[in-house]
Amino acid sequence: MHRHRLKPALLLITATIVAACSTTATTPTEETAVVSSTLYTLKSGGKVPLLQQGATVKHAELRFEFDFANERLMGNATLTLDNPNPQSALSVDLDTVFTIDSVTVNGETIPASQISNKDGELIITPTTPLQYPASVNITYHGHPRTPLNAPWDGGLMWEKTPDGEPWLATAVQGEGCDLFWPCIDQPQGEPERADLYFTVPKGLVAASNGVLQSKTESDASVTWHWQTKSAHNTYGIAINIGPYKVIEDTYQSVYGNSYPIVYYHLPGNDERAQQLFNEIPAMLTFFERMIGPYPFADEKVGVVQTPHLGMEHQTINAYGNDYKKDEFGFDWLLQHEFAHEYFGNQVTNDNWDHMWIHEGLGSYMQPLYAQYLNGDVAYKSYLNKQRKGLINTHPMVSNKTMEVEQVYEKGVGPALDIYYKGAWIMHSLRYLIGDEAFFAAIKELVYGTAHPRPGNFTTLYRNTNDFIDIVNNKTGEDLSWFFNVYLFQPELPELMQTRTSERLTLAWETAGNRPFPMPVEVSVNGEIVTLALPSDNSVAVSPMDVVIVDPFSKLLRYEARYDGVH
Repeated sequence: MHRHRLKPALLLITATIVAACSTTATTPTEETAVVSSTLYTLKSGGKVPLLQQGATVKHAELRFEFDFANERLMGNATLTLDNPNPQSALSVDLDTVFTIDSVTVNGETIPASQISNKDGELIITPTTPLQYPASVNITYHGHPRTPLNAPWDGGLMWEKTPDGEPWLATAVQGEGCDLFWPCIDQPQGEPERADLYFTVPKGLVAASNGVLQSKTESDASVTWHWQTKSAHNTYGIAINIGPYKVIEDTYQSVYGNSYPIVYYHLPGNDERAQQLFNEIPAMLTFFERMIGPYPFADEKVGVVQTPHLGMEHQTINAYGNDYKKDEFGFDWLLQHEFAHEYFGNQVTNDNWDHMWIHEGLGSYMQPLYAQYLNGDVAYKSYLNKQRKGLINTHPMVSNKTMEVEQVYEKGVGPALDIYYKGAWIMHSLRYLIGDEAFFAAIKELVYGTAHPRPGNFTTLYRNTNDFIDIVNNKTGEDLSWFFNVYLFQPELPELMQTRTSERLTLAWETAGNRPFPMPVEVSVNGEIVTLALPSDNSVAVSPMDVVIVDPFSKLLRYEARYDGVH
């Protein structure tokens, strides 16, 4: 499966993340020592270490306690790992800023001499032969990396509310789960199930993924136990702690089931918090009608207020947009992060190289929602706003194993194009194949079935070729030419126009002269003619005719008004 979403909302990502990277860390000698994370830790995805190849996480039990005064986290993680290719050792990823207190594997205490965490790959070598499934317990403590500019820079934020109360949040999409818990920091590393325990002082609330199982109180503290019922993306496992108030209700789905919606917010803005909460039911109805059933109805729709802008944390999306509605009548951040419950969390790219599936489809949901609320003018206006941001310097898909930051960083990968160009690719594809085939293909991509119903699907891993195959199957055509031009090289196709006193002639020009038989609509004095290029490439016109090429702006193509002059 997944998940905006760098993410969540890594919509403004720059070189900030890379600037935060540093040299290899030394071993901390004090719990609160200032120690830099290694380059290994600060990457997410990319080449899979040998000892992690084939490994899956069947279950994660994560227990956290906190020393707020010293900004220290104490963790106890028990991972149930499986691997069809057992070796003499295993590894998980964990930031070297932490001190390892103990490690056991299948109940065997591993001596320190058989534990290595030089660069952030925690290598464990049991004395006895390794048997799978393996239960690996790791206790650790330390000061987690503090982000310089969350959510674009990852870590654990030790903030204060306006009233001076502790306010903690994680945002780790760019750098990965190993910033605060032992994990396999790859798309395939998501735990199939998880039990999450947070022990905090009384008066604080721990809001996290899945379903709240219990609150266990002692004299001074409360332990919050959350449990997930489906596979959760690794960077989506979230810590959110604060003096939260709760707004909750039950949503009656268009599919006949019902499920809880809940918003954890800071005190003091109750009216604005309620207004934000009131946006959620209409948003849910849009997604269920347009895409399909909410994927995690047996858990919840969760939103939590955070000191950073936002992130698509599965079933507990981070929100920090200060209750701002835009000119289209909705909170874009809330809607975009929720879109990732479908595109990123329900369906996840199997390699970060295919992140445009998450962000392109997630971003296309904004103009679609604007249209759903306010009609065609809003849809086209939103698309026009997105069109202005295209970069077109790197292909959307490189067909390599990629790290997150290699995809999101401008000058290295497609960066913001995975959002806005991805949305426009979907817009043009919808024009080309029609609404019925387009939305059928999206359903198949997301759910693995043409007729999703609550309970008849599970989370999925997909890549670009999967999507192309689905589109070809739904249309009965080979549309590789469409994806070859838009995804696998950066330049936009250019529509060359030659007009004489008698005819308008059109021709597509593409990088490398790639075939691109995209039909083009032409308006001649308001009458629409569709030219099936390349063979049907001209229309009769006179000097006085008013001629508009692509009058409804259906085509993603080079245009000087957006892209400059050659």
